[in-house]
Amino acid sequence: MKIKAEFIFPKELKDEPLICDICKQFNIRLNIVEASFSTDTGWAILVLEAKDAEIIKTLKYLADKGVEIKETKQIG
Repeated sequence: MKIKAEFIFPKELKDEPLICDICKQFNIRLNIVEASFSTDTGWAILVLEAKDAEIIKTLKYLADKGVEIKETKQIG
C-alpha cells in the first residue's frame, strides 16, 4: 500500500523526532513531499509505502501521539 497524507504536528511535539522514529519503528518507506515547521506548529505532506498493517500501525502511533492526520489517500 502507498498513501499520501498531510500531518499536523502540535507545538508540544516540535522537539520530538517523530518522522525519524516511524522510519525506525515501522517497516515503511517514507518520502517527505513538502513540510514546514515553526516554533508553534508544523505540518508535512508525506508518502508512506508499506504493507497495510504497517501503515495502520504507523498512523495509529502518530494519532496516539497527538498528530492530526488529514487528507489521506491511497496512491499508486
